[in-house]
Amino acid sequence: MCNICKKWFCNGRGNTSGSHIVNHLVRAKHKEVTLHKDGSLGETVLECYSCGVRNVFVLGFIPAKADSVVVLLCRQPCAAQNSLKDMNWDQEQWKPLIADRCFLSWLVKNPSERDQTRARQITAQQINKLEELWKENTEATYQDLEKPGVDEDPQQVLLRYEDGYQYQNIFGPLVKLEADYDKRLKESQTQDNIEVRWDVGLNKKTIAYFTLAKTDGDMKLMHGDELRLRYLGELHKPWSGVGHVIKIPDNFGEEVGIELKSSSGAPTDCVSNFVVDFIWKSTSFDRMQQALRKFAVDEHSVSSYIYRRLLGHEVEEILFRCNLPKHFSAPKLPDLNRSQVYAVKQALQRPLSLIQGPPGTGKTVTSASIVYHLVKQSGGSVLVCAPSNTAVDQLTEKIHLTGLKVVRLCAKSREAIDSPVSFLALHNQIRNMDSNTELQKLQQLKDETGELSSVDEKRYRMLKKSAERELLEAADVICCTCVGAGDPRLLRQKFQSILIDESMQATEPECMVPVVLGAKQLILVGDHCQLGPVVMCKKAARAGLSQSLFERLVVLGIKPFRLEVQYRMHPELSKFPSNFFYEGSLQNGVSDDDRRLKGIDFPWPQPDKPMFFYVTQGQEEIAGSGTSYLNRTEASNVEKITTRFLKAGMKPEQIGIITPYEGQRAYLVQYMQYQGSLHAKLYQEIEVASVDAFQGREKDLIIMSCVRSNEHQGIGFLNDPRRLNVALTRSKYGNIIVGNPKILSKQPLWNNLLNFYKENKVLVEGPLNNLKESLIQFAKPKKLVNSANPGTHFMLTTMYDAREAMVAGSIYDRSGGGHMNGMAGPSTYYRPNHCLWPGAQMDPYNRTHDSISYISPERAQAAMNNMPVPVGMFMNMNHVPPRFYNQHQQSMQNMRGRGAGRGGNSRGARGGKPGRGILRTSGQSLNSQDASQPYSQNVPLTQGMSQGMSQPGFSLSQAGLSQPEFSQDSSYMMGGDYHSQVDGLLSQDSTYQGDRSAFYSGASQGGHFSQPY
Repeated sequence: MCNICKKWFCNGRGNTSGSHIVNHLVRAKHKEVTLHKDGSLGETVLECYSCGVRNVFVLGFIPAKADSVVVLLCRQPCAAQNSLKDMNWDQEQWKPLIADRCFLSWLVKNPSERDQTRARQITAQQINKLEELWKENTEATYQDLEKPGVDEDPQQVLLRYEDGYQYQNIFGPLVKLEADYDKRLKESQTQDNIEVRWDVGLNKKTIAYFTLAKTDGDMKLMHGDELRLRYLGELHKPWSGVGHVIKIPDNFGEEVGIELKSSSGAPTDCVSNFVVDFIWKSTSFDRMQQALRKFAVDEHSVSSYIYRRLLGHEVEEILFRCNLPKHFSAPKLPDLNRSQVYAVKQALQRPLSLIQGPPGTGKTVTSASIVYHLVKQSGGSVLVCAPSNTAVDQLTEKIHLTGLKVVRLCAKSREAIDSPVSFLALHNQIRNMDSNTELQKLQQLKDETGELSSVDEKRYRMLKKSAERELLEAADVICCTCVGAGDPRLLRQKFQSILIDESMQATEPECMVPVVLGAKQLILVGDHCQLGPVVMCKKAARAGLSQSLFERLVVLGIKPFRLEVQYRMHPELSKFPSNFFYEGSLQNGVSDDDRRLKGIDFPWPQPDKPMFFYVTQGQEEIAGSGTSYLNRTEASNVEKITTRFLKAGMKPEQIGIITPYEGQRAYLVQYMQYQGSLHAKLYQEIEVASVDAFQGREKDLIIMSCVRSNEHQGIGFLNDPRRLNVALTRSKYGNIIVGNPKILSKQPLWNNLLNFYKENKVLVEGPLNNLKESLIQFAKPKKLVNSANPGTHFMLTTMYDAREAMVAGSIYDRSGGGHMNGMAGPSTYYRPNHCLWPGAQMDPYNRTHDSISYISPERAQAAMNNMPVPVGMFMNMNHVPPRFYNQHQQSMQNMRGRGAGRGGNSRGARGGKPGRGILRTSGQSLNSQDASQPYSQNVPLTQGMSQGMSQPGFSLSQAGLSQPEFSQDSSYMMGGDYHSQVDGLLSQDSTYQGDRSAFYSGASQGGHFSQPY
């Protein structure tokens, strides 16, 4: 029985991958159980013998040596205490009570096969829906699932849209779903019995420090988040105060610090009996909704060309008539290589550009160079955005070096947070203004006293607002987050040129916030071979909110300009990512000697190849949160490797440890500090984080713990090719993977990687001082899915031949000849047929709707069934982006061949030319982007992995069809492997990524489901 909801569950699996009781505990986030009175152990509450904790996910047993009994102990700290040796208990024998997502059979009897057959069969999808119903009505039953309107899925996002209204009507509800989920999540995080430590900051503001209990991993505390602190004790009258987070937990401590907005009445003499509430703010979601509305109704929000391009309409491509600079490198920035120069040159001439920056290829320098030349060309302000504050700060720093006037606009809740570009922040520039002495005096008075009189406060705000407007209008470049672009202080300004960095990590509505500020020239920088946006709500993610705008535009046939020289990795480390994800196009800007760890003595299996896969076959366990995993054997091996490098002279800050699971991250941090042979402080300084947290960053050495090791549950998030790509491309000097090849090799993606390591003689096992090649046999990759019948709606594929879905003439359509083939690049420069703007002729923006984008009401429903976006699908970057949309080449050609009527008076039919001169390209050059890049020019579809590696492509089949043969010319796409359906919950690397690795409409063991359980 679940002790929280008092419901009974069996220990049988039925049609699900885990037992019903474990599935319930995971889904409901309950953790305490009582055994049935008729069981062999009677009516017993499971709890730790030593400390009394009842969390079944941390409980395990140790056989007593002298007696025929077992002792229940929690994993940490009781089972790890040295005092157990004195009690005649063997610590090494500790095993968890839950294995393979079932309670051990000696503890909880499994139903017989006959009993399970006679019982009502319930699928994982039905279980998920029932768990959701129980959150609102604890008395809900199986029969309630049949009622109409229960858990209806939202409308799927499309590849093309009729107009801005349809776009808003589809994305608006998805944003609301995400907002509602985020609100419920934050408001459920209230914690009581909090002890507080009080302090006063340099700005005279009161600061409260406290430690929060570990949550289930869904909730991540961020700088600038607002918390409410309440006092419920008897030593002071009831008090409540709001503050924003200025310190978050790290390896050095678990303390959270908040700066109170007002210290009035704060019980600073009390230290206990406090409650902490998480405050949900709708600001970011409101701004997205506002941007969607503006895109639909405001004709001046974006140029007509960009409007139609974003909707997916076929529009004749145009080029700006502009004076290109003689030198494309910007002052005080590194000189650009050829692919970077080409990307800058093309971005300056086009109203819409995509720039693909593989790892370490200098996206930030390229973006800063583009911004510099945009300012010099137009003379107006350029808006620069990115989804995260970290990415914005990095780009701001580079742009500032060029000598431009840069303003970093940040949220007011983040003004107290220090950053490398704090001196460029708007609020700090106002403080340092010499022209407004009255404002300076009022600011000084406020700093000294903490507050102003009502009259002075009113005057201060007016002067500050005026100064903000003055600085923003005078700036060459304004940098902020995508959501920050919706700040009221920017509403009066129009930006003709907008650049969005890391655009793959932003949702479409998030990107629209800056875009609707008047974009006539839009540059999106990203890499569709790396991770996409974070979407917490599974329902919204499945509907397509987890798809980025960058990705959709690539699928529509807009060719990204790829940067091709990587300056990060040792050449041996770049081989696999280059061949597998980037068609072998990455060139090395660093040599072996540049990336040799000098003075570090480590026994690499192959001294000229600083990498190896360390075979580890420990068993995975469910972490204490119930929603993640850990692997104690892998943690031990990671500690040994880390310690060896530290002893060899490597600094802690040079090392990064990556793991996909929050449970393993927390366990590793604790294990190294308490079990490591060196001083705990050394281990504290080593960053241990998820793959997602490391995206966009680098370390000298990366050690990756894969965690997954089971017989039936699969590998979860490790299934995602983009997650693997990010993990493999963070290191500069060395890369080590710790994992179980027997399990990982079942997945075709990992099978390729493991064979690569084996061929290079770096798949090893044994003591670090005596590493030997492993003779372990790989598992046969799972059966794949047939590309000939990809199915409708979300495709039930792990891979599929994307040539069935190519848009003719797109980046991935190499069936034709001439300049349309291959990735755009500088080696064979094709100059479009330039025509001066014919003012009296038909406006090229006013192209009629193509038939796929114009959907009449009577066809709307049919179109919805035929044009979904199959979220969570992956493929090899040899031919197509990692996820593709369910469009067939033949149907695309048919639709392109049929025309619809002119747009009449609709928003889509209006004119509206960009501010500068425009050149029109011929229709033939619509997707050419002038040339093909040097390394990938004329690459045939059959090109696979070069440099001695055979690229296994796959002919894919629906479940039940025969195992296909490997063929070198097939497209390669990764989806979820046949893992447990709890992986959406049991694979949290702190945030939900839209479960790109799950089969959203797949079947598991006979059960039909739409999300993991």
